[in-house]
Amino acid sequence: MFEQTFKNIDDILHKDAGCGSELDYVEQTSWILFLKYLEDLEIDKATEAELKGKIYTPILNPEYQWSNWAMPKDNEGNLDYNRALTGDDLRDFVDHSLFPYLKQFKQHAESPDTIEYKMGEIFSELKNRIQSGYNLREVINLIDQLRFRTHAEKHEMSHLYESKIKNMGNAGRNGGEYYTPRPLISTIVKVVNPKIGDKIYDGAVGSAGFLCEAFMYLKNSKNLSSKDYETLQKNTFYGKEKKSLAYIIGTMNMIFHGVEAPNIIHTNTLSENISDIQEKDRYSVVLANPPFGGKERAEVQQNFPIKTSETAFLFLQHFIKILKAGGKAGVVIKNTFLSNTDNASISLRKLLLESCNLHTVLDLPGGTFTGAGVKTVVLFFQKGEPTQNVWFYQLNLDRNLGKTNPLNESDLAEFVELKKTFANSENSWSVSVKDINPITYDLSAKNPNKKEEATLRQPREILEEMKALDEESAEILNSILGML
Repeated sequence: MFEQTFKNIDDILHKDAGCGSELDYVEQTSWILFLKYLEDLEIDKATEAELKGKIYTPILNPEYQWSNWAMPKDNEGNLDYNRALTGDDLRDFVDHSLFPYLKQFKQHAESPDTIEYKMGEIFSELKNRIQSGYNLREVINLIDQLRFRTHAEKHEMSHLYESKIKNMGNAGRNGGEYYTPRPLISTIVKVVNPKIGDKIYDGAVGSAGFLCEAFMYLKNSKNLSSKDYETLQKNTFYGKEKKSLAYIIGTMNMIFHGVEAPNIIHTNTLSENISDIQEKDRYSVVLANPPFGGKERAEVQQNFPIKTSETAFLFLQHFIKILKAGGKAGVVIKNTFLSNTDNASISLRKLLLESCNLHTVLDLPGGTFTGAGVKTVVLFFQKGEPTQNVWFYQLNLDRNLGKTNPLNESDLAEFVELKKTFANSENSWSVSVKDINPITYDLSAKNPNKKEEATLRQPREILEEMKALDEESAEILNSILGML
């Protein structure tokens, strides 16, 4: 039901002049879904209060509740067309009454860890882009059919919301930065193995995939007491996100997964000077896939002892600094980090090896991230003691990864198993820190157990290369002659 509803909504938004891409579809679907979700949450809370003999006060004033402005019903439970807004009336109500009303919750909420505050923050960050009030009415009618009452319904909803984020990534326009493959996230969480009571942090939260997966992992780790559940809801998951759309999607994703008021802040993590980080600011677990390839301005670089414009390298410094002593991390980074010869890369590898135990490096194949050709590795480290040995695992698959052939959890099963004992195999090996070059700190993932097969090039390949070199030589010669 959810899947077909989402498809129908996309079809409606596709023909609306205000929505031009998959990113817009996700954003606009999100705010309407949130208000329907809030309606069902309020009904559940009212029922729970009634069973306890208490009175529940709704968050929203009556005229802004879903059952009044979005879906007023007649006595038979059908849409009351005499009271239901549509066309310009509906769009004007949403733009000039509903959104301003919802925004003001940010100022009036008791604290940032409440759903009221999150609602105010979300509706301060976005606007209604659906230009046709008739299209908006159709979308509302479809979303009203969805239910978020049972555990199964909420699980299906969160799963399909993840699928929409994935599709958004596949659609381009930098959407890929919002989506890390779920099997990889699940494996990283499993290996880091957080516990209830840990404070878990992602400073480049994106769609909050790491925090959502960690929540599900901890939720299923044991029978939760009411105190455990409250700890997970309020004092476990923390994130920061620079981009507005990613912030909205990440917050929504956590809410749909069951975290009512996510501790996600809309800010540029890298604008914080890491020398200002104090013990109270630190976390026991870091799980992240920071953006790589980005360039930061000189004033941002001043916040870090190792100066570099590479975004991911700045994030790695931030993560090392913000971990508590004994804290654990699983961080995705471009594989060139292991061997780059620039001063920043060398200094950063030295910092990592000396201040943390970099116990594991997972070397991933190209195509792991759909739409991104770069190769990546996952660094697993624990802060507080220097590295003695680094265990490498190289994921070698008998197929090429891509959109139609993505990474799955079974691909990573051997890694998870061998990691338990840091066993050597055809795909894994250990390197003593004593054998690492003390000048370059090169950590290249060179598998000593893999036999390199000599491949002979075809004559055509050799001839084509010779032709290309001849053409290049001719161009250089002509340019020299032209200057004479």
